[in-house]
Amino acid sequence: MTSRYRATEHLNSLSPRRRTVVKAAAATAVLAGPLAAALPARAATDAPAFLHGVASGDPLPDGILLWTRVTPTAGAIPGSGLGPDTAVDWVVARDKALTNIVAKGSVTATAASDHTVKADVRGLEPATDYWFRFSAGGTDSPVARTRTAPAADAAVSNLRFGVVSCANWEAGYFSAYRHLAARGDLDAWLHLGDYIYEYGTGEYGTRDTVVRPHAPTHEILTLADYRTRHGRYKTDADLQALHAVAPVVAIWDDHEFANDAWSGGAENHTEGAEGAWSARQAAAKQAYFEWMPVRTAIAGTTYRRLRFGKLVDLSLLDLRSFRSQQVAVGNGSVDDPDRTLTGRAQLDWLKAGLKASDATWRLIGNSVMISPFAIGSLSADLLRPLAELLGLPKEGLALNTDQWDGYTDDRRELLAHLRSNAIRNTVFLTGDIHMAWANDVPVDAGTYPLSASAATEFVVTSVTSDNLDDIVKAPEGTISAVAAPIIRAANRHVHWVDTDRHGYGVLDIDAARAQMDYYVLSDRTKPDATSSWARSYRTRTGTQKVERTYDPV
Repeated sequence: MTSRYRATEHLNSLSPRRRTVVKAAAATAVLAGPLAAALPARAATDAPAFLHGVASGDPLPDGILLWTRVTPTAGAIPGSGLGPDTAVDWVVARDKALTNIVAKGSVTATAASDHTVKADVRGLEPATDYWFRFSAGGTDSPVARTRTAPAADAAVSNLRFGVVSCANWEAGYFSAYRHLAARGDLDAWLHLGDYIYEYGTGEYGTRDTVVRPHAPTHEILTLADYRTRHGRYKTDADLQALHAVAPVVAIWDDHEFANDAWSGGAENHTEGAEGAWSARQAAAKQAYFEWMPVRTAIAGTTYRRLRFGKLVDLSLLDLRSFRSQQVAVGNGSVDDPDRTLTGRAQLDWLKAGLKASDATWRLIGNSVMISPFAIGSLSADLLRPLAELLGLPKEGLALNTDQWDGYTDDRRELLAHLRSNAIRNTVFLTGDIHMAWANDVPVDAGTYPLSASAATEFVVTSVTSDNLDDIVKAPEGTISAVAAPIIRAANRHVHWVDTDRHGYGVLDIDAARAQMDYYVLSDRTKPDATSSWARSYRTRTGTQKVERTYDPV
């Protein structure tokens, strides 16, 4: 995202781009620590081990993608390039005891793929729970649950998805994943980007406290670096637990690469000093597809479409690979039709899919907010941190150029397409901004509500990444109490915004409505953080508008 916590605007003159300095007291010790010390413990043996859990993703009516990473020898840690080729068997069964096996096979884990493996299993029954396990050299992985999608023509009464984004390892624990895993009622869960962060230890917002250090401790640049960082994340017990109970549907945002990534570079990349952007981008993509249970999609990106019966079509976007470079705030070229967020091919694909869909609901997995956002008139002490977080100018101009606000021609074309073709029930599901929002998506924000709403948008807050109260180091809820009413007054299509809390969403869908229940965590820095329901909003079929509802599903 455009905005981020920064300890300083510059790290002296070592880099022409903005950097943060390492401030956390804990950082000094870990910077000198060996990489191996930050990796999961295992027995001092060369027997294969499954240290990074198992996962599934991209459910189809007849299939599912299974994933794991085997550590064949003690030295074959992520990113090392070491370790022998290792045969990995897998089984899929209808029962947790794995007695009723319906599919099985074998794949080979090699150093060339960082000893990650995937099995794209087909021939399964739709809308069915399955259990699976991997085995290698006499060692079994944990048994995990997954679920296939309903048949494309099935009349589906209900679907339920977990929704998350923005998980900064150093800022806290992933309790949001644990609480979603404990529900036991998810058809799948959506990760809307920033599954990992690229910064070095202490360089990204942690409210001045590194709760747990990254591995590697430096900013990730190479294929080995990205592999190591993905491996570090996959050691988290809460993340492993969620991957083990439901399939994930994931897209990337910028931090899977580098902050404010675009097709030709990133804010957090210095060409030359940090190598070529093309090489860094390729390394990040390779590691992502190795370590995530995601099928490589169109043009080697994450934009693709999944269907869940007649109830839901889910279009998933890649808003980093094809976009034009962000422009300076206040620059009139945000309206330039030659600039793009989606790229021509992806926008045409999205428009065609939305028009052709016969599903009741058209969901769009969207990594940056599409609803327009005007800053209005804030006091200086609120405007500065809000501008920092949202990527807005400190003088208060109404623009966030990393989001759809910076690419208004793409947005205008898409919303006009929805209106002119009478495409109903389009819901954008969004992350990135580290806040919770419930929005109508107006055709013309300047005249709303007199102008129409073309769609609705539910934005989930961060799992751990800094939000507004973290930046100003204020008690939770105090900033939102002041800022939220001002934000809503300047943006009449915004029904709710919570600027301060961390958590996740649960999206429940039936033929009559799509409802987002927002949950918040007690303390991101505590591994045993509790979860509580905060608010719920829904959009009823045919309305293209959001309304509050007073109970979670």
